[in-house]
Amino acid sequence: MRTAVLTISTSVSRRESEDESGPLLAQLAEEAGCDVEAMEVVPDDFALIEDRLHNYVDAGVRFIFTTGGTGLTPDDVTPEATAAVVERPAPGFAEALRAEALKHTPMGILTRGVSGIAGQTLIVNFPGSPKAVGELFGVLAPTLRHVADTLGRDGGRRTGH
Repeated sequence: MRTAVLTISTSVSRRESEDESGPLLAQLAEEAGCDVEAMEVVPDDFALIEDRLHNYVDAGVRFIFTTGGTGLTPDDVTPEATAAVVERPAPGFAEALRAEALKHTPMGILTRGVSGIAGQTLIVNFPGSPKAVGELFGVLAPTLRHVADTLGRDGGRRTGH
């Protein structure tokens, strides 16, 4: 299950702070059976985020997990950039993450992350906090094999993953 992890953080991209969420997200994805082929950091910039998402979709990865840029500040544009790439919404993933986040903190309601499909790729936005990534990834993990198989079908035939 080819996977890319994209950390969206201006401070991490400037090396002003350490990326803790991206490596944790990659580790959890690998533990769930994903093959993390790419990890990248980009600043909170709509065009750059959109470009990297398109790049991974075009490369045929099955999953793109993003972390960061989902809050309420003006530069949190990850959901909008993701929505510009998504061809078919798959809101259940983001809804499940928010529901799980609310079990841990009332601040879980603040995340604006989205989820959807572009080509045969599922894109899911995670919050930027490593604590949140650790608390939330387990909600998606049991579904990933089935999601990969489903996305790989074309007219009832599998196209691989």
